[in-house]
Amino acid sequence: MQLSEALYLFNEGRNFQAYRILGAHPGPGGTTFRVWAPNAAGVAVVGDFNAWDDTAHPLASLGASGVWAGTVAEAKVGSLYRFRVALAGGGTAQKSDPYGRGFELRPGSAAYVVAPSAHAWNDAGWLAARAGWDWLHAPMSIYEVHPGSWMRHPDGRRYLWAELAERLIPYALAQGYTHLELLPVTEHPLDESWGYQTTGYFAPTSRHGSPDELKAFVDACHQAGLGVILDWVPGHFPQDDWALARYDGTALYEHEDPRLGLHADWGTHIFNYGRHEVRSFLLSSAHYWLAEFHFDGLRVDAVASMLYLDYSRQAGEWLPNRYGGRENLEAIDFLKELNTMVHGEFPGALTIAEESTSWPQVSRPTWLGGLGFAMKWNMGWMNDGLRYFHRDSIHRRWHHDELTFGQMYAYTENFVLPFSHDEVVHGKGSLLGKMPGDAWQRFANLRLLYAWQACSPGKKLMFMGGEFGQLREWSEARELDWGLLADDRHGGLQRLAADLNHLYRRLPALHEQDFEAGGFAWIDCHDSEHSVLAWLRWGRDGSFAVVAANFTPVPQHGYRLGVPRPGPYAEVLNSDSALYGGANLGNGGGVEAVPGDWMNQPASLCLTLPPLACVVLVPA
Repeated sequence: MQLSEALYLFNEGRNFQAYRILGAHPGPGGTTFRVWAPNAAGVAVVGDFNAWDDTAHPLASLGASGVWAGTVAEAKVGSLYRFRVALAGGGTAQKSDPYGRGFELRPGSAAYVVAPSAHAWNDAGWLAARAGWDWLHAPMSIYEVHPGSWMRHPDGRRYLWAELAERLIPYALAQGYTHLELLPVTEHPLDESWGYQTTGYFAPTSRHGSPDELKAFVDACHQAGLGVILDWVPGHFPQDDWALARYDGTALYEHEDPRLGLHADWGTHIFNYGRHEVRSFLLSSAHYWLAEFHFDGLRVDAVASMLYLDYSRQAGEWLPNRYGGRENLEAIDFLKELNTMVHGEFPGALTIAEESTSWPQVSRPTWLGGLGFAMKWNMGWMNDGLRYFHRDSIHRRWHHDELTFGQMYAYTENFVLPFSHDEVVHGKGSLLGKMPGDAWQRFANLRLLYAWQACSPGKKLMFMGGEFGQLREWSEARELDWGLLADDRHGGLQRLAADLNHLYRRLPALHEQDFEAGGFAWIDCHDSEHSVLAWLRWGRDGSFAVVAANFTPVPQHGYRLGVPRPGPYAEVLNSDSALYGGANLGNGGGVEAVPGDWMNQPASLCLTLPPLACVVLVPA
């Protein structure tokens, strides 16, 4: 594509690979720099190659495109640089490169010239299989990871990508996960933002190594059979004056009016999704991570904040759309375009929305009027479940509906059931810390919570540390408390989390119809007196699993349940097993179902339901 055509498409909002022309591109004659700053009075590139002299290498305007460009012979791979922008309205500022592919470590903020990739990919087989992947009916269990705090060196140094590949990949596979989801690894200056205050939309953070080292990590994951999803943040960007904010002295990427352009909650700017070049910027960022790094999907952060003009605003603090409504029409169009682009150009790659409201059809195709995401986090299921589990068991009988209500809307979207990082920060404590009762009850409750997630319809997500019962609230400043695994209770919980993942993946009944009402049926959802729930999960081939859960510390003996057919049943999981730190109360590995109508089923079986535990049975 000729430069003129690429710039035309960029200005039209239709260049999804703008990173190929903008930013810093090294070549035989030096490095070519291009930056979009349409209202600037002038732009120069400064760096360690010219002693940061803002008169040494001025860039030339490329006319109506708003782009400034020039080639600097002295700028080589590894050179640090910024743009000195003569701002509209007067004054100058040194700005980072919006399309920079690598940045120096914080607290520095200069970009560096990145060499053309030398990584030779070895995941062609994975990508080919992904293109034909029936993700709607496949098991998907996601391990959400903050790479900087999963594990560290004894002296506190973060792991590099190669070290993470050596340790994280086999761990995730042993635990039964199908995918990793990385908290944002796009460059960010503030550790405490966990990556959600992104300043480098085309640059992997230098905390863990070079861009090629990240590619090698993703490649290693794929060769091991593990997918990798990137947490991506198009909903807002920080106000740092050296980054995107008022880039050429005007509201270029953001809105001029703070009623449209500021998130008071986060102290961040909102992208102007109606501006063509901003759409090219964001769509190109999404394309870059999927094309250049082979990520298997994007988890899109804070979608609700994008959809509503009055998000977290009081009356008078926001402006309605052209129809007088609260919907952000430009953001809606952008999200539809994003999803259309991803699904069209990257077969099998997923987009997953963190969307916390009842906005309709988030995970339905754009041609049906939906936003086009593949999946959506089920925040209602998560909030209701954690609220219920936080209650003392003696009170649970009056709140039975907090567990059953989710079935009223469970198939309106393609849901992921998340226990994410957001639930273990900002004073919320750990998941184990949320559980009521003494230590025995807390561990039993958490085992039951994880079984509830594994056996409920929807794909699964677990934030790191949850799988072994992290005691402390998560902090990005330290590694997880791996020493807890010396305690059998934590080790048992970790074994249960792994066995639940493997069971979920092994039994078609537990995953094939995650998004379809035909994959689930209550056996009994009315026994609030005993706080017991029992249900069936169905595979597309007619296979099924019987799940029964006792949400009190009182065992239930001789508990009769209706089942689809008589005969022997094997107990394939019992969260009260001694292997997991439980008391080993159960059904001796199996029971016999006898003919006779019971609970609208043609057969029934008598179970021992362990306290604060879940059992799963399948026909033997």
